[in-house]
Amino acid sequence: MTSRWLDWIGLWIRGLDAPKRFATAERTTQVNQPCQFMPNINLSGNHTIIVTMTSITMPIRVESHPHLRPLNIMRDLPAVADLIELCFSQTMDRDGQRYLEDMRRAGADGRFLSWAAKVNDTTSLPLSGYIWEENGVIVGNTSLVPFRHEKQRIYLIANVGVHPDYRRKGIARALTERALDHATQKKARSVWLHVRADNPGAIRMYTELGFVEWARRTSWTAPVNAPLVEHSNEITVSPRHPSFWPLQKYWLERTYPAQIDWHRPWNFSYLKPGLLNWIWRFMIDVEIKQWAALKGNHLEAVLAYIPNNREETLFAAINPQADPAAITTLLRQARKDLANRAHVSIELPAGDYDLALDAAGFIHQRTLIWMRQITAT
Repeated sequence: MTSRWLDWIGLWIRGLDAPKRFATAERTTQVNQPCQFMPNINLSGNHTIIVTMTSITMPIRVESHPHLRPLNIMRDLPAVADLIELCFSQTMDRDGQRYLEDMRRAGADGRFLSWAAKVNDTTSLPLSGYIWEENGVIVGNTSLVPFRHEKQRIYLIANVGVHPDYRRKGIARALTERALDHATQKKARSVWLHVRADNPGAIRMYTELGFVEWARRTSWTAPVNAPLVEHSNEITVSPRHPSFWPLQKYWLERTYPAQIDWHRPWNFSYLKPGLLNWIWRFMIDVEIKQWAALKGNHLEAVLAYIPNNREETLFAAINPQADPAAITTLLRQARKDLANRAHVSIELPAGDYDLALDAAGFIHQRTLIWMRQITAT
């Protein structure tokens, strides 16, 4: 989520006094990455049916199995980073790679470790988790990331990974059950995870543990240096007019629902028209681009580009009855105008706009299933 915490860790490692500013933070963002058998928020570049998310874990004081114990960040971070890389290297995106690098640097930084060891579950930093250890080797891991949403505590289970030589032994299930026990003890309102849609074994396990699918979301990326094929149609593209904002805002809230913005808040205030907002963006050096697609005089969709250090940079506000050609035309225009950008991507509800994205030349990265369990508190 993500990338904000990666930035924070990077600042710490470079010697800045970050803890003073974040020790009492109530919210956190984490890097999402997909994994082969883990709940996640985006370790490889998409999310939804396998869970993989970036987080640094801290000890939890509960034990019941000789091989299962709380993760100790004072000594376990390098081994956990190696395990995550082994499990998810084939699906890991830039954020995931950066996360591992920061995790390893943090594991070698005594100042960070001594501070983090004191905060554990008292902040929303992703510092809780469990590992599975056999013969002195860490072969399984799960992370727990606490959040506050609508004044209630929730947890994200992430980084559920098991060494290939130790799979099909119930380790992932045991780690997940322990994470659920912890969330219950902390009186969490709900527990979430992300799992890749192409991982039926993980989906089945999480379903058996009481998780219910809440959403499917697919990540797409624009190809680099790929030819852009133009097609004529009835759609015209123009800069977003200020009068379009009310509809744009309403459609954005449908595409990016508030129920799942706790892990990575979408800041659409950048898009609001007006002189004051323009001055604010100028002062903080944020370059926004917005395009509107019209069919005749009818607004079909609005596409916005918000640069950040994540790969998700395009946000679509789409009329539920929009002509698919409008979406395709907008995305082609974005590819053309952003041709000098190395990483342009978008995340949308799975299945709804796949054909339009394909027609615009975007490449499917992954589909993640958001699963949720309501806890009995």
